[in-house]
Amino acid sequence: MDEKTSLRKQPAARPSAASPADVRASDADRDRVAEILREALAQGRLDTDEHAERIEAVYRARTVGELRPLVRDLPAGREAAPHSSRPASGGDGDSVIAVFGGASRKGRRRVGARTSAFALFGGIEIDLTEALFERRELVVNATAVFGGIEIKVPENVTLRGSGSGIMGGYDVEAGESEDPDAPVVVVRGVAVFGGVEAKAERGKRLRDLRR
Repeated sequence: MDEKTSLRKQPAARPSAASPADVRASDADRDRVAEILREALAQGRLDTDEHAERIEAVYRARTVGELRPLVRDLPAGREAAPHSSRPASGGDGDSVIAVFGGASRKGRRRVGARTSAFALFGGIEIDLTEALFERRELVVNATAVFGGIEIKVPENVTLRGSGSGIMGGYDVEAGESEDPDAPVVVVRGVAVFGGVEAKAERGKRLRDLRR
């Protein structure tokens, strides 16, 4: 067998599979890591400077591999750090980031199941008074570090919240809608030397709560 025939019979090299760490991070992956960091701050495992630095890195991360080191030294991070090998899902979440600036979401638009808001030395406004709710529940993960996040909802939806203010203000004016089919907006997160405020906008109502 000559050299040319031998080369032709060799199997073609297969492309190497991508490492799980190279998988694109989803909004849900970032939210899970941000929640771990929030709990670590509340427990005193991280100080405010460390928390702010890591949170900024969370919302800048593009891959799962970039998220893992941010919680590797935390007890909860060893169990809940992202390790998914599935493709990142899209179309059901929205991310709003303001770093040394401002950002907003307002007007008549469709909202899914999740919105992530991160303000660092900046301000964010999320106005849901004209939104079209595609899901019964919308979770807003709000993290403000030396910044502010303002969330407005129609007065005839249910507003709930959980979170904490660390040398800052975290205020959710919770309220239950009289209509059991009304959308539910859940605000959670943390404010560090900043502020998170969520409240119903008086006079603003959804015309079709069952949309």
